[in-house]
Amino acid sequence: RIQHEKQPKQQAKPGHCWSEQIPARIRGTKNGHGGRGQAARRRPLVAVVRASYEAGVGVMATKVGMMTYFDPATGKPVPVTVVGFREGGNVVTQVKTAATDGYDAVQVGYHGVREEKLTRPELGHLGKAGAPPLRHLQEFRLQSVDGYDPGQPLDFADMFKEGDLVDISGKSIGKGFQGGIKRHNFKRGLMTHGSKSHRALGSIGAGTTPGRVYKGKKMPGRMGGTKTKIRKLKIVKIDNDLKVVMIKGAVPGKPGNLLRIAPAKIVGKNIPKN
Repeated sequence: RIQHEKQPKQQAKPGHCWSEQIPARIRGTKNGHGGRGQAARRRPLVAVVRASYEAGVGVMATKVGMMTYFDPATGKPVPVTVVGFREGGNVVTQVKTAATDGYDAVQVGYHGVREEKLTRPELGHLGKAGAPPLRHLQEFRLQSVDGYDPGQPLDFADMFKEGDLVDISGKSIGKGFQGGIKRHNFKRGLMTHGSKSHRALGSIGAGTTPGRVYKGKKMPGRMGGTKTKIRKLKIVKIDNDLKVVMIKGAVPGKPGNLLRIAPAKIVGKNIPKN
């Protein structure tokens, strides 16, 4: 047998080793010989938290229904949603500041009710602000809360005007358990030619690899009944006599549902870019 002598390892010259040219904070290890996974584990993580602000204080309202509104200027029909306000209106119930609560926000109450409908803590909270008994409370996080005081009533006509864009949130109509065609707009299969999968999903993944169904896979399940936001809806008309507002398009939920109306977020106009 021929025995091979061990050759001494050649030492890398200074300046020729990649680990010496790349800073340690980028390599992730002190000597630069750690693997990619090891470097990723040792590299510190930096979390960037950005607060979500509203473009302004909004109000709560109740969905009345939909109708067709004819524009007086053009005579064209416009599908609108009629939104009304229950007795009691909207009242500022609390003003939060960064000094006391850690952030700036305005809490608004809506829908006046009898005192028997609320608990003592709720009555105490509203009474402290000088507000009547209100059923619903919503919070609008702002960059500045100047000009708002507890007990201050909010009038929709003073806060918005016709032509403004608003973001409306509400609970969508529940549809129950639905299949993939109705829930995710899947195409159905062949109805003839020997097909047995008329409305079935088909394949939902591979076999041994990965050997499971990926999370988030679109499949049959419960549809609707979740919080939904529709952005940049136009205010068509504000009727102060009837105390209703006509908004172009559809809004979440069925008649009688609670809605949250806030000024539309427009980056660069009422919301900073960074």
